[in-house]
Amino acid sequence: MQRYFLPPEQFHLSSQTVTIEGDDAHHLMRVMRAAIGDEVICSNGLDREVLVRISQLDKGLVTAEIVEELPMNAESAVQVWIAQSLPKGDKMETIIQKGTEIGAARFLPFLSERTIVQYDAKKEAKRTERWQKIAKEAAEQAHRNRVPQVEAVYSWKQLLQQAKEADAAWICYEKEDGQQLKPAIQEALAAGKLGQGSKVVIAVGPEGGFTEQEIKQAEEAGFRSVSLGARILRTETAAMVGLTCLFYETGEMGG
Repeated sequence: MQRYFLPPEQFHLSSQTVTIEGDDAHHLMRVMRAAIGDEVICSNGLDREVLVRISQLDKGLVTAEIVEELPMNAESAVQVWIAQSLPKGDKMETIIQKGTEIGAARFLPFLSERTIVQYDAKKEAKRTERWQKIAKEAAEQAHRNRVPQVEAVYSWKQLLQQAKEADAAWICYEKEDGQQLKPAIQEALAAGKLGQGSKVVIAVGPEGGFTEQEIKQAEEAGFRSVSLGARILRTETAAMVGLTCLFYETGEMGG
């Protein structure tokens, strides 16, 4: 069933209706060819999700009656933040889309020493807006209860500060010979760091990886360097592997 994330102000408690506007209304009427009587799911992305039945179709506006309150149980107990050094091309879009489908709660794009992308602050707002839209659409497709937050691009120093806000912070490093991600996750589980509401950061470097100096700085800031295995992964693959491994070990994906 089609799902839409709507601003809280489009939920009308007095009349027990919701209004669907803008791009969502266009998608519902022009793409989905919705008719009066059709049912869809609407969520405010916070604390309410409802089954609604369309009662009125106007130009650019859909009105629907609330039929049933739905449980919100599609989110992970652990909030996983994907910190991704900006990759080339449209790889960041893929990371946000697939990461949202798997269950990431937040995306932290950042700049590191080997970042190849030419950062343009003037285009930042427009690009972040596009990334947020991709996260919204992926969350709707995956039947998430919440849309992950995509932050504006962080500096390296700003990224290091995130370790202080998290219960566990791992930085993926292809030259790490000691700790692999799986046992690191198991240790965090045993220490009670991955319970309900826990926050975890998984940091991934750009195409050229992290420098030794960056790994040292990250470890001093509270990150733990981990390996994703013997094979060298593309940057857009590494984040998905880390995210999937974590959710498997915490039981979110059959672990």
